[in-house]
Amino acid sequence: MLHARRGDHPVRLDWGVERLLDNEELERSSVVANRDMNRERGLAGSNGYGRELGLDVAAFLAGRAAARSGMVEWLDLCCGTGTALLECAAAVADPGVRITGVDLVDHFAGPPVPGVESVTASVASWRPDRAFDLITCVHGLHYVGDKLGVPARSASWLADDGVLAANLDLAAIRSERGTAWGRPLSAAVRAAGFDYDARRRRVGCVGRREVSLPFGYLGADDRAGPNYTGQPAVYSYYTRTAPL
Repeated sequence: MLHARRGDHPVRLDWGVERLLDNEELERSSVVANRDMNRERGLAGSNGYGRELGLDVAAFLAGRAAARSGMVEWLDLCCGTGTALLECAAAVADPGVRITGVDLVDHFAGPPVPGVESVTASVASWRPDRAFDLITCVHGLHYVGDKLGVPARSASWLADDGVLAANLDLAAIRSERGTAWGRPLSAAVRAAGFDYDARRRRVGCVGRREVSLPFGYLGADDRAGPNYTGQPAVYSYYTRTAPL
């Protein structure tokens, strides 16, 4: 048996995993820090941002830039090498569009490009200083410990009419008993104001909001094995903090 501690309240885990990893340990894991799952993913194509998110990012940003005088902001979490960001900057070619990519690994593609900012940081702790018209995370949450916390915080970073779009596999979110939450979790995510597409495993929302979900994060297991993408991923464990 395993005891994990959340705050001052011990939680007994009885499903056989030796121990859960905290964020610092998880980010040192070979599954996370050295992952090579499409780190050079492009903006378009068979596994590009458009296909994975169901959103034409360049067209979205160009449309916003044409409709307003202020800066249009795109934040991409777990951006890998930032290849898609550079492609988007070239396609939009508008000084009124600013693109920010955040990734745990400092391995960004090419020389610096005006209007594109690369940040090496953990999405578990990084915070922006401005609001965004678009926030994306393409398959990055598979390697994050607090898979619910990242989109919840991201929703509060949106502009009033901003859009959040990310890949999220709810089957990788487990209870303290080691089982998937199933429909109660998807219902809680939707009740918090998110849209969730279970077939495509996409989560998103429109407009800034403060999100509260009835789950407390316990830790992660980097030995989950391949997920629906065929790549090794991470299970994230939560305890319920309010009735579902």
